[in-house]
Amino acid sequence: MAQGLISKLMSLFDGNRSVARVAEDPVLTAELLLLFRMILADGEVSEAELATLRRICRESFGIEEASMDDVVDYLRTYGYETDTAQSLAMFRRLDHDRKQMLAQHLAEMAKADHQLARQEVQLLARAMKLLDIRPDEISPKSA
Repeated sequence: MAQGLISKLMSLFDGNRSVARVAEDPVLTAELLLLFRMILADGEVSEAELATLRRICRESFGIEEASMDDVVDYLRTYGYETDTAQSLAMFRRLDHDRKQMLAQHLAEMAKADHQLARQEVQLLARAMKLLDIRPDEISPKSA
């Protein structure tokens, strides 16, 4: 069983540089996991949310559409090891601009389906408080 998992991971790393980059960067992994948690916060996954995630991954992290399925598989395999608090704690050490970018990405994810659920607002508020980001620091186009 363990050998099968190791073989699967090796094939992911060998065949997909994006997966290897995510696996080698715990901050990027934590950010992607937090974005996924925002998608799941309201209990529904919409195509608009997935499209927003794909755009953010492409524009901000250089993860192309063709790599997304493998990246998601990697995160599903290892995502359970990092909870939201651990992810946010990792970001506290980052510079302010990177924290601001994370908050902006979370706001984009929350509003992607044009409905702000209470759980999404709570997750965003908690993240912004822990990141020490004020609401006025998120650009109007994405908040």
